[in-house]
Amino acid sequence: MSFVEHRPAWWKEAIVYQIYPHSFADSTGNGIGDIRGIISRLSHLSDLGVNVVWLSPVYTSPGKDMGYDIADYKGVNSLYGAMEDFDEMLREMHKRGIKLMMDLVVNHTSDQHPWFVESRSSRTSPKRNWYIWRPPRFSPSGDRLPPNNWLSSFRGSSAWTWDEQTQEYYLRIFTAEQPDLDWENEEVRKEVWGTMRWWLDKGVDGLRMDVINMISKPFGLPDAPITEPGKHLQPGWQMFTNGPRVHEFLQEMHREVLSKYDLITVGETPFTHDVKTLAEYVLPKNKELQMVFTFELHDIDGTPRIPLKPRKFHLSSFKSIIHKYQTAMLSLGGWNSVYLENHDQGRSVSRFGCDAQEWRELSAKMLALFHLTLSGTAYVYQGEEIGMRNMPKQWGIEEYTDCKTRMYWNEVLNHRRTTSTPNPDMSDILADLSLKARDHARTPMQWDSSPNAGFSKGQPWMRVNDDWKEWNVLEQRGREGSVLEFWKEMIRFRKASPACTYGQYDDLDPSHPHIFAYRKVHSRQRLLVILNFSSAPAEWDVPEELGSLQGRWDWRMGNYVDVACLGEGGGRKVGLRGWEGVVWEERMLAN
Repeated sequence: MSFVEHRPAWWKEAIVYQIYPHSFADSTGNGIGDIRGIISRLSHLSDLGVNVVWLSPVYTSPGKDMGYDIADYKGVNSLYGAMEDFDEMLREMHKRGIKLMMDLVVNHTSDQHPWFVESRSSRTSPKRNWYIWRPPRFSPSGDRLPPNNWLSSFRGSSAWTWDEQTQEYYLRIFTAEQPDLDWENEEVRKEVWGTMRWWLDKGVDGLRMDVINMISKPFGLPDAPITEPGKHLQPGWQMFTNGPRVHEFLQEMHREVLSKYDLITVGETPFTHDVKTLAEYVLPKNKELQMVFTFELHDIDGTPRIPLKPRKFHLSSFKSIIHKYQTAMLSLGGWNSVYLENHDQGRSVSRFGCDAQEWRELSAKMLALFHLTLSGTAYVYQGEEIGMRNMPKQWGIEEYTDCKTRMYWNEVLNHRRTTSTPNPDMSDILADLSLKARDHARTPMQWDSSPNAGFSKGQPWMRVNDDWKEWNVLEQRGREGSVLEFWKEMIRFRKASPACTYGQYDDLDPSHPHIFAYRKVHSRQRLLVILNFSSAPAEWDVPEELGSLQGRWDWRMGNYVDVACLGEGGGRKVGLRGWEGVVWEERMLAN
């Protein structure tokens, strides 16, 4: 595929910082992060070089899925403050040149949303068809069964919940408290458009759209294919993602709302690894979204159909995925999002780097260098900029609070109780969770070495990671060589280097077991990035086409304090130390 240099845009060059409000900063001492806490920490974002904040949901919510179950799209959760606090936060962000991107969660609502309360009140309710209701099926013996065999996305139960009052099932791909809206209903779509306009007219600058590839369901809601023989319920992701009308709905959204504003938009697209399918969401001619969050890289260390169960992977597979999206997506005319962490993923230094004491700082900085030299819009998650890591492996299940984690745990526990012993050994499942659970991203932000890491003066809603006294923002701020200062430096470098954001990507050694080397080529700049994804020293032979690093290339960035070693042969061999990353710029094109 040929590469076309993309037209510059502010949202392509932005550094987007995700805030998970429950865990960012608490201003009241009740142990829960809030909006005024966010306001108090905006200087940190300015110093880092952030252009856009992606704010996870702060809407009115019962909190069954940490705010992704919304009961009022135009209200602020009282746990986080009031609408006046939100308005002040928005003003303070804009005052600092920071834009705000809100989370739009419209595949489903809370079961406490007035729409659903009315919908479930009777089969003749005017809002009955705002959600997806179906009568039961029955087995040959007369047992009541769900309308189809779909397994919930969070596993452990059917994607359908029985409503005793109206004697029908409603579809809920996630938890029972998150009923799916029926996007086939034009009234639903119009209500969503109105909600979007309401926030955008307040001055919000963008929208991150939760599981947006799930809004269109297949006609007739057929059974999922049997991929887990012997089980009544089957993974339904291929049935409820990328449905028949999803692009029609998004084009209508663009026509009715998005085209009227200067925005940044990104859609979450889980369970989808085909780049052509993903590109359809972001091709400019389709007039839908600007970019999507892809998941193939984040699925690499998970077991198919059991995502919380880890598996080992080879660097060659990691490189192959990066190559796929850096080349195919951009060549097709789409745009990438680039991220290593968010609120649903374990910490990158624990998954893709090495969080052992000896290598943690170096590998966290190497991952930052890698992250910020890839083409696309860069996203950083709170705590990533200081190298926060996963919860300690010795923590017990009582420290894991996420609903997805608990469903997986209970599914295995119940299975073992029925097939083996009333008190089964669950240590292997706890080990699984120590890498992949969503909880790892949700421990409180580590601001300083004071009690509770400066997150709250009260008891935090979730345990603070044990390393907060040594690993925090204040300790790293201004310290040469710290992860935080390196992030600042890399962000400055990225903003000054068009090859980072827009450059054509060329993988120079797809099969090397430890070295990841690639070139970024732009009409005004050429960069060479070399990374050692291991703790052991490694050598790499510079390809003939690049010439000698001593003669044609200048060192620009590195995560060690000194320059990488050039071996014999006049700069045709590079020796990298453990978790070392370097960037070189071709001298003949240097500014």
